[in-house]
Amino acid sequence: MADPLNQVSPKLNVIIALMLHAAAKDETFNEGKRKTGDLVAYLKRHGLGYDDIAAIVDSPIASVRELARLKGHAGKRKK
Repeated sequence: MADPLNQVSPKLNVIIALMLHAAAKDETFNEGKRKTGDLVAYLKRHGLGYDDIAAIVDSPIASVRELARLKGHAGKRKK
């Protein structure tokens, strides 16, 4: 028998992707930061794993990891 959690996760990812698409059109969402890297950082901050984020933003996992890494270091750069 298949694991019920593995069946629910992809369905939730679709719902999250649809909601994120609608929210990204709102100029106040995520302080106006709506590029893919910003959305990856937003989802990561809220506890999602790389595999789920990759499914939501429809990008390879390696790209999602790199975007999260770059956004994580962005605040540490000298201004």
